[in-house]
Amino acid sequence: MNAIRDAGRTTLLLVVLAAVLVATPVWATKTSFKYGGYVKFDAMATHYNNGVPSELSPVRDFHIPALVPVGDTDKNYTMDFHVKESRFNFQTLTAFENGRTLRGFLELDFLLSVGGDERVSNSFNPRLRHFYFTTGPWLFGQTWMTFMVVILPDNLDFIGTPDGVVFGRQPQIRYTRGPWQFSLENPEMTVSFFDATDTTYARVVTGSSGIPDIVARRNLEGAWGRASVAAVVRQLRYVDDTHAINDREIGYGLTVGSEIKVGEKDDLRLQATGGSGLGRYLGLNLVNAAIIDPANGQLKPIDQVAGFIAYRHFWNERWRSTIDAAAFYGKNPDTAKGSALNRDAQSFSANLLYSPVPKWTVGVEWFHARRRLENGTDGWYQRLQFSARWDFGYLSPVN
Repeated sequence: MNAIRDAGRTTLLLVVLAAVLVATPVWATKTSFKYGGYVKFDAMATHYNNGVPSELSPVRDFHIPALVPVGDTDKNYTMDFHVKESRFNFQTLTAFENGRTLRGFLELDFLLSVGGDERVSNSFNPRLRHFYFTTGPWLFGQTWMTFMVVILPDNLDFIGTPDGVVFGRQPQIRYTRGPWQFSLENPEMTVSFFDATDTTYARVVTGSSGIPDIVARRNLEGAWGRASVAAVVRQLRYVDDTHAINDREIGYGLTVGSEIKVGEKDDLRLQATGGSGLGRYLGLNLVNAAIIDPANGQLKPIDQVAGFIAYRHFWNERWRSTIDAAAFYGKNPDTAKGSALNRDAQSFSANLLYSPVPKWTVGVEWFHARRRLENGTDGWYQRLQFSARWDFGYLSPVN
């Protein structure tokens, strides 16, 4: 009887499925595939004036303001070779009979890898950068923060001016209509928590917010160049039952970036950002979004400003140079004065790049970076970097 009953259910299911298939028009589809990326070799000689980072510290691969060594330790020199910035991407594009299209995009590289070392095989793990799909005006998945104005200098360093830019990727839902973009994004935040045991501040990563970060952006483009203006509003919330803390505040920010054409091929790139409680959005999280007041356990958002300026000059069809400067300042509350929290950072760089053929570039870059704490302790390093890069196949629109 059970076998008969199961057979009857299977038959009924097949009949229903057939009816659905008959009633629903099956759209013919065509899917195309693209792949691409680039291979990049980096060789960096670095002079650290205030100590040397560990062998696998990310600042040995590219500039991260928060990892510039500070203090009174001896000067040190390092030489690093790596290919971790090399990347691979894969795109699918499906066209439906009704005219709708669906695009999927995946990109990986090897920076910030939690695995691998430089002893024998240099086998570093792949890292997820972008993974999303778009259909019509909608984007779902992980890609650049909508608050990030994707106008970066033409540098050999991975980011170039992280002290002065909004930079990051995260999961989101984005809607685009003409030059306007609106998104709901992952609300992760960091706070500075005062530890009374050793009277220092520690970074705490919290996902306590129950409201996504809300972003609006307007893109502009013309014969003069391109620009973007973006604003973000976010809930800052910290819940700690152990210390009886449950407080929330509002964080916000505004960023403006532009690439202005100068002459036939040169360009001037600018960006300025300011706000309160931006935290990880600015300066690669050099300063946290808020600080816990040790007197009452309340959140105090941290004000931040940052910006950069870069000029790119083409000497001829094959040679070009970029010179740039970036700066960051975080205004920690008075309760943090004299602490080891980050206060400001600056960087400067200049390069000379040569492209003998399209998609192949070699070059050399000088880089100087400095970081200072609230207690006045600071540190700096200088780096000379040589890079060789070959682009192949399809590439995402931005780095």
